[in-house]
Amino acid sequence: MSDPVKDWAESGVLALTGRADGPPVLPPGCAATRARELTAWIAAATADTPHPVTLDGAKILSERAALTGHTRTGRVSVGGSCRLLPTADGWAAVSCARPDDPALFGALIGAEIDESSPWPAIAAWVRGHLGAELAERSTMLGLAAGPVVRTPVTPAPLADPRRVDGLLVVDFSALWAGPLCAHLLGLAGARVVKVETPTRPDGARRGNADFYALLHGGHSAVSLDPAAPGGRRAMAELVDAADIVIEASRPRALAGFGLDAEATVRNGTTWISITAHGRGSERVGFGDDVAAGAGLVAADTDGSPLFVGDAIADPLTGLTAAVAAMSAPAGGALCDIAMSAVVSAQLTAEPAGGVRGLEISRPRPRVGRGRVAGHGEDTQEVLSGLGIGLP
Repeated sequence: MSDPVKDWAESGVLALTGRADGPPVLPPGCAATRARELTAWIAAATADTPHPVTLDGAKILSERAALTGHTRTGRVSVGGSCRLLPTADGWAAVSCARPDDPALFGALIGAEIDESSPWPAIAAWVRGHLGAELAERSTMLGLAAGPVVRTPVTPAPLADPRRVDGLLVVDFSALWAGPLCAHLLGLAGARVVKVETPTRPDGARRGNADFYALLHGGHSAVSLDPAAPGGRRAMAELVDAADIVIEASRPRALAGFGLDAEATVRNGTTWISITAHGRGSERVGFGDDVAAGAGLVAADTDGSPLFVGDAIADPLTGLTAAVAAMSAPAGGALCDIAMSAVVSAQLTAEPAGGVRGLEISRPRPRVGRGRVAGHGEDTQEVLSGLGIGLP
């Protein structure tokens, strides 16, 4: 029998939840328990293969913070780029993480924003507007922001596994959720090729080097320019050769590269599509604002919301996506994995009791395996090995 409170305590997430000057606060739901169920499923699926994968999913939820050294800061996300802010009718989760976000927020509020200190102006505008208006205007501008609304959904049952050792995984994703999915498939014996463009490498390359090495060690790195005819052709041929494709952008992004997910699936490929709110939504989002927006927030002593863990929607989605890839039918499947839905599915039950008397684990790191390839370092070797002409 699972114990959600114990699973939270052992996950490292509890140590990351609460105010900096206060005690750890128990989150709602059972995400740590679900994470353990997912890694137990992966362990069973790979037990009789040359590449068994035995990990503790609960601890995966907090392992980035173990490497960065970040800790809990209440209504400021662990990584510092997201805030929980009061709106005219509740609370909202607002991310300002990208270099051009301050200018976009300036367009949102209709005033120039000090890029070195954007939050006072953002918070003042959010406080005077409804959460729904924030979501609508943020969607139009491509900002990751929206109201905190808890809408639990029924989690999907786990399907029967298939072996992935020896399969070719082409990974277009960046940051955390998609790369974690690719990492788990690589541990299970799949060959992973990371694809970036010359002008937009994975932003995680500029982050914590040990965390990047953990997720990408042992993978090949290819750089292709979809704006050039040769790069576009090579990218299409690489996708045609793939058994599994992972991407974590809105559908129009790869469609702009000339790639067709539905046609690729009809040819027998598994296409793992990770988005903030589903392929049919234009809303963008990151791990912190998606998790909080879906209602995965802890309650402060006055009932106001606090962030749970470190961008917890990312690792939870990465685990979910890996199981989807390892259980997809051989004839091809398009797996539409919305991060917000993954989080909402863990809010159908409340952990009973409190944390008093529990031993609360700190986040603990894992060590990466294998060589970490530089941006585009393996382009020639990978394409030549697959019989794809160089661009």
